[in-house]
Amino acid sequence: MDRRDFLKHLCWVISSGGILGGLSADAWAKMLNKDYDTSKHNYGMGVDIDKCIGCGRCMQACKTENNVPAVPYYFRTWVERYVIKTDRTVSVRTIGMEGDEPGDAFVEKDVLRSFFVPKLCNQCDHPPCVQVCPVGATFKTEDGVILVDSKRCIGCRYCIQACPYGARYLHPETRVADKCTFCYHRLVKGLLPVCVEVCPKQARVFGDMKSIASPLGRFTRMNKIHVLKPSLNTDPKVYYANLDGEVN
Repeated sequence: MDRRDFLKHLCWVISSGGILGGLSADAWAKMLNKDYDTSKHNYGMGVDIDKCIGCGRCMQACKTENNVPAVPYYFRTWVERYVIKTDRTVSVRTIGMEGDEPGDAFVEKDVLRSFFVPKLCNQCDHPPCVQVCPVGATFKTEDGVILVDSKRCIGCRYCIQACPYGARYLHPETRVADKCTFCYHRLVKGLLPVCVEVCPKQARVFGDMKSIASPLGRFTRMNKIHVLKPSLNTDPKVYYANLDGEVN
């Protein structure tokens, strides 16, 4: 999109009430469940690296649940395979992608450690994607989830460039930004994100950070917790246990 097209879209959005007339974050939740109260929740996710077996169930379930494009290289959540060799070189590949077929093996004696790392939108407390959106299409709900209003998004890709975790993409059909929402349509109905529900090893833990008795509260108390790219001060709400220092 060039500058002229961008300004044209921006003027159209403003004149149609896209910025000033948009729904509040709480109203979004009420549309999905009129009895849901955003002020009573603050969601986060935990990931235990030692439990992930790289089966890819979370990726497939997410695609099905959220109508993610069938093309293999679009994901709301994905799993990276790390192989650390004895010479200290590191191989990182996303499972299910070209070049990560089962036959792509390493000589066992050359491998120091290998593990899988699930990744997704980190639902930051200080999200750079929200700051750069020129039309307010990307916003943060009161319960801590970052969402995209597809009716307001103009496809400028600013949020995609601003995300330090590579968690956003431009939907090839709708031409608007898309990302993980913690399956927000399920959360407001009291259900878990589908990736958490289908994990056979319970590598993903989901919970309400306002409740110390929630599964996530127990997870963070019982493990040494790390987040991705902590130096960026985005305050991610995806917490990792047993995370290797090679992961970024």
